Amino acid sequence: MRRNRNAKIIATLGPASSSPEVIAQLFAAGADVFRINMSHGSQEDHRNRVRIIRDVERRSGRPIAILLDLQGPKLRVGRFAGGRTQLNVGAAFRLDLDGSDGDDTRVCLPHPEIFAALRPGTNVLLDDGKVHLAVEECGANFAHARVMAGGEVSNNKGVNVPGVVLPLSPFTGKDRSDLAFGLELGVDWVAPSFIQRREDLVELRELVGNRAFICSKLEKPAAVDRLDDIIELSDAVMVARGDLGVELPPERVPAVQKRIIRACRESGKAVVVATQMLESMINTPVPTRAEASDVAVAIYDGADAVMLSAESAAGKFPVAAVAMMDRIVAEVERDPLYRDSLNAQSPNPQPTAADAISDAMRRVALALPIAATVTYTSSGYSAFRAARERPASPILGLTPFLHTARRLALLWGVHAAVSEQVHDVEQMVVNACRIAVEEGFGSAGDLLVILAGMPFGIAGTTNLLRIAKIG
Repeated sequence: MRRNRNAKIIATLGPASSSPEVIAQLFAAGADVFRINMSHGSQEDHRNRVRIIRDVERRSGRPIAILLDLQGPKLRVGRFAGGRTQLNVGAAFRLDLDGSDGDDTRVCLPHPEIFAALRPGTNVLLDDGKVHLAVEECGANFAHARVMAGGEVSNNKGVNVPGVVLPLSPFTGKDRSDLAFGLELGVDWVAPSFIQRREDLVELRELVGNRAFICSKLEKPAAVDRLDDIIELSDAVMVARGDLGVELPPERVPAVQKRIIRACRESGKAVVVATQMLESMINTPVPTRAEASDVAVAIYDGADAVMLSAESAAGKFPVAAVAMMDRIVAEVERDPLYRDSLNAQSPNPQPTAADAISDAMRRVALALPIAATVTYTSSGYSAFRAARERPASPILGLTPFLHTARRLALLWGVHAAVSEQVHDVEQMVVNACRIAVEEGFGSAGDLLVILAGMPFGIAGTTNLLRIAKIG
C-alpha cells in the first residue's frame, strides 16, 4: 500500500479507536503511525492495541510504527473541601505541603521540588493557565501568592511554572514500568514527556539503548531554550503545542513551531506537529477552516508528521479525522508553492560523505525524471539524511530489518520495505529495480537514484550514489 503524500499521519488510539475494525479503518484512511498514550488506559489495554496493529501490519504488508508516549510527572494541586473553590483577582492564596483539604485561602501542592525552585515574582498557573498566581514570598514548604487572574479551581488541577527549570526527573516509577513494558512489546518510538534539558535524554538513552528511536516532546519553554541540545540527542522532536501554549503566550507559539521545524530539518531529525490540529472533529464530522489551515501551515513548513490526539482517541469521528488530515496533506503537497517552499528552505549539507551524497541526490532528482530515490539502510541513517533533503521523488527505504522499516514509517517521504541484505553493487541495483516495480514506484524504462554505503551492512556509511534504469 503506497501513500500519495510525503508527510506522515500519527493517530492516537483510545476508547473510540481500539477495536480491530476501527484500527484497520484508521490505517486504510491514512494513519502511518499509531500513538499509545500511557497517560490513559491500562497496560493490558495497550497490549491488545499493539497486537491489533501488528495484525493489520501483517495483512497489509506495510510496516507500521508504534509510538509509546510516556506520561511523565504530573504536577497537581491537592483537594478542596467541597471539591472546588473560587479564587478572586487580588486575593491572597497560599500553597503548602499540608495535605488537608483546601479552601479559598490555601491548598496543598504536594511537590517540594516546586517550592525549591520558586522565587518571589515567579508565576504559577493552575488548570492550564486559567488561574494565574504570582509568588510574593516562599520557602522550602510554602508559597504566599497573589491571584492575578481568577476563576474556579477544582480538585487535582494541573500546575505549571513558566520559565523555571524544575529539579525533577522526567521519568517517574510509572514511566519506567511503562517503558519496560513498551520495549518488551517492541514499540518503535518512545516519546518522553517533561523534557527540560540534555541530562534528561542522556538518562533515557541509557534506558532505551538501541531498542527504539526517541521522539522528545517539547512542552516547556525551558526545552525550547535548550533546543539544540535536545535535537542532538533525539531522533525526532514533537512540537506539543497544547502544553507549550500554557507556559508561552499563544502569540509566540507559531514562531516557536517554525523555529523548531527549521532546526530539525537542519539537523536531519524528524519533527512532529501535534495537539489541537483538528480539535473540532472530536464532536463534528468536519473541521473548521482555521484548523484545516493550521494543518496546511505545518506541511508547508516541512513537518515530517502531523498528529491527531483526542480526535482519533476519544472523538466521535476518528476515521473521518484521519481521512480529512490525509486529504489536507495531499492537497498541500500538490500545490507548486509547496515544492518551491521546500526548495527555498533546503539546508546546506553538513561536511560529511552522507550529506554530500544526499545533496547530490536531491540535485539529480531535480535534473532528471527520477521515479524514486532508493536508500539502502541498516540503522535508518541513510533514509534520515535523504529525507532531510526533501527530494522531488519519493524515497523507497530498503532495509533487511523489520524494526528499522517500522521506525522509518514516521519519516517524511519514506516508504519503507524489508529487503534481503545485498553484498555487491550489481545485486543492489537489481534488487532496487525489482522492489521499486513491486511497490508501485516505477516500471520498465524509469530511472532510479540509489544511495547506499560501502562496505554493505555497516551502519552510517552512506558514500555511494548510483543512477539506474529499470529494465
